[in-house]
Amino acid sequence: MGRALAATRAFCQQAELGRDAAERLVIVVEEWVANVVEHGAPPPGSRIGLRLVQGSGAIRITMTDAGRPFDPRQEAFKGPNLERGGGAGLELLRAWSRVAAYGSRAGRNRLVLQMPYRNEGGGGHNPPPPV
Repeated sequence: MGRALAATRAFCQQAELGRDAAERLVIVVEEWVANVVEHGAPPPGSRIGLRLVQGSGAIRITMTDAGRPFDPRQEAFKGPNLERGGGAGLELLRAWSRVAAYGSRAGRNRLVLQMPYRNEGGGGHNPPPPV
């Protein structure tokens, strides 16, 4: 989790994203990685892949993992889990991004999200290399 968040924060800084867009991107990545680890039961030692690409008005987020197949478009919101906390992460992901593609093949899941943003930070003229 720590490496994914560090890479996302570095991407945000290189892309010169404004604070709001950067915070949303970090939360989207954090929520997905946490869900994979907590609910996806990936094999010990397996890797979660992350690729971020800045486009015109949107960040393309591609994440891969070896956990159980899970298409976030198919899961209904069941409300927050009041006993243990949490339960709203998937709704945040849906509110702030759009699932562009999901697939599972050869034991790997691949989720592609498009997260629109308005760059209130004023930067972003030279997109950073993908991470």
